[in-house]
Amino acid sequence: MEKESFLFGAATSAYQVEGATREDGRGPSIWDVFSQRPGAIRDGSSGEPACDHYRRFREDIAWMRWLGLKAYRFSVAWPRILPEGKGRINPKGLAFYDRLVDALLAEGITPFLTLYHWDLPWALEERGGWRSRETAYAFAEYAALVARALSDRVPYFAPLNEPWCSAFLGHFTGEHAPGLRNLEAALRAAHHLLLGHGLAVEALRATGAKQVGIVLNFTWVEGEDEEAVDRADRYHNRFFLDLLLGRGYPESPFANPPSVPIHPKDLERMARPLDFLGVNYYTRARVARGEGPYPVRYLPPERPTTAMGWEVYPEGLYRLLKRLAQETPWPLFITENGAAYPDLWRGEEVVEDPERVAYLEAHLEAALKAKAEGVPLKGYFVWSLLDNFEWAHGYTKRFGLLYVDFASGRRIPKRSAFWYRERTGGEAAQPPAKR
Repeated sequence: MEKESFLFGAATSAYQVEGATREDGRGPSIWDVFSQRPGAIRDGSSGEPACDHYRRFREDIAWMRWLGLKAYRFSVAWPRILPEGKGRINPKGLAFYDRLVDALLAEGITPFLTLYHWDLPWALEERGGWRSRETAYAFAEYAALVARALSDRVPYFAPLNEPWCSAFLGHFTGEHAPGLRNLEAALRAAHHLLLGHGLAVEALRATGAKQVGIVLNFTWVEGEDEEAVDRADRYHNRFFLDLLLGRGYPESPFANPPSVPIHPKDLERMARPLDFLGVNYYTRARVARGEGPYPVRYLPPERPTTAMGWEVYPEGLYRLLKRLAQETPWPLFITENGAAYPDLWRGEEVVEDPERVAYLEAHLEAALKAKAEGVPLKGYFVWSLLDNFEWAHGYTKRFGLLYVDFASGRRIPKRSAFWYRERTGGEAAQPPAKR
């Protein structure tokens, strides 16, 4: 395989790494507010200061260069650009991403930009958030603004990251911001998220964006009960994918679901042509028939798990890629794949993480096997470049190739970083200087 034709990268998201949540005109997001709710975050933390990437991005780019990354997938913080969600522009927010993109390009690293990785401006949440149709139109305005500023240098734009999590973890199970537990709210949010995606695709193309796609999270589903498997597949995988493919909504995975108003041309807008599909994969689900509004029961893992309790199942990635190659017309990127383990740093120069090395090696091998068999796979992004704020888990779960000592901000390479560097062909001889 020619390395030049394949993007080896790593990924982060704004709220998880940037910090500086109250600086340079940034407005509050739903995660800033949700993090203040007692019990919402396991360790009582928030995205402040996270990895302080806002100030230390040049240091982090030096690490990317040492790792041999060909691409960096990051998200733009909507409330940093538009503190009220729409209207007034914050020039200091735009200037940060302008500097970030230029610094990446100066090191030969391709920017891969996500517009929404869950940090909705709080001002829009107060007006109904994703449950409101107006948020979809505000999102399109935000997309056009970012594209006008950056599309001359950024070749890849994904309006949404994992709308499944935004809709269902944020509005149905309440695990994520805004922390609601209401099925109707979740279904309304899902509809408006994908409507917003479609409107953003139109806006991005009108303002010069070159490659426009979407990033979905997928779970490989298995089980002996065919109805349970089909229902779980509709919930985890087909709910958004079918709409993007122009098939309309699949049969609802929920029992007696509430209806959501669908306006004329909504489904057409959701299915605007795309240039790529981002695939986020971590694990599989073993299911059986259950009860309740979502009548599926999840069975315990059969194999070793990560610190998240997710079963290590690289075969699922291979099978998923083969399936997507058959069912979709788009080139594919693995936009997230990685594992959390209880990494410990005792002052050494390298943090040993053999379980993560094994996880990544097995999953990259599965991905490249699928590519060798004809799957149009164009790149692989490790989640994550840095240990970071892991949403409801706070700082208790570490996914990074680089260990972050959150007290000092220091980055320490893990053994997995050296492993990945060997795969990418990194050329810089020494890691960046200690800071």
